[in-house]
Amino acid sequence: MRGENLTLAGTGTIVNVLTILIGSFAGLLVGNRLPERINQITMQAMGAVTLYLGFTMALSANSGPRVITVLICLVVGSWIGEWLDLEGRLDRLGRWLEARFGRSGGFTRAFVTASLLFCVGPMAILGSIQDGLSRNPSILYTKATLDGIASAAFTAALGPGAAFSALPVLVYQGTITLLAGAARQVMTTPVVDGLNAVGGLLIICLAFNIWQMARFRVANMLPGLLIIVPAVFLMGRFGFAF
Repeated sequence: MRGENLTLAGTGTIVNVLTILIGSFAGLLVGNRLPERINQITMQAMGAVTLYLGFTMALSANSGPRVITVLICLVVGSWIGEWLDLEGRLDRLGRWLEARFGRSGGFTRAFVTASLLFCVGPMAILGSIQDGLSRNPSILYTKATLDGIASAAFTAALGPGAAFSALPVLVYQGTITLLAGAARQVMTTPVVDGLNAVGGLLIICLAFNIWQMARFRVANMLPGLLIIVPAVFLMGRFGFAF
């Protein structure tokens, strides 16, 4: 039996959750000892890296049909998200947690920002599928390392809210892992490229939120990630290959 099959399905998500909690704990210890200007520049650095990551992913939309497909996904997905009020629900969950566990005014901001950053992007989806199908959590281990560092930075700057982003990560990635068999069938190369492009644009919006230069309702745009599958299929049917 190969080594990659020796782990249990879901191990990658469990490790991811643990690194978020450990990183948040470390950030909480360090943050209490850092001056405010250090916390501010930490968030600026996080925004810069987030922006770079988003642009790198978004460049997957490098043709006319791809740009049109991504536009359709974001617009229609945003309509659905506004109707469901996903941003409001996430904010309310953050405020509920803050009322019970938080002592920092940045608690909800840290929770929402970290939750979106850790769940948006192909690493969360592809890594969870790989973990569920082949019990190979290598992608999620890489993601876990990045999330641990990010959670430490968010917690140091904004407080303990980032630690509670482990809950959405557990539910989101765990569900994908359980449904990996069905998800694998639709994860073609065009769909993965589409997820990269849509997810990248969402992460770019998130970067501006981190810098507080704008207030994009990123959570309300999340359904665009689900629409990419039928959108790529329909574009193909009309002769516009993604």
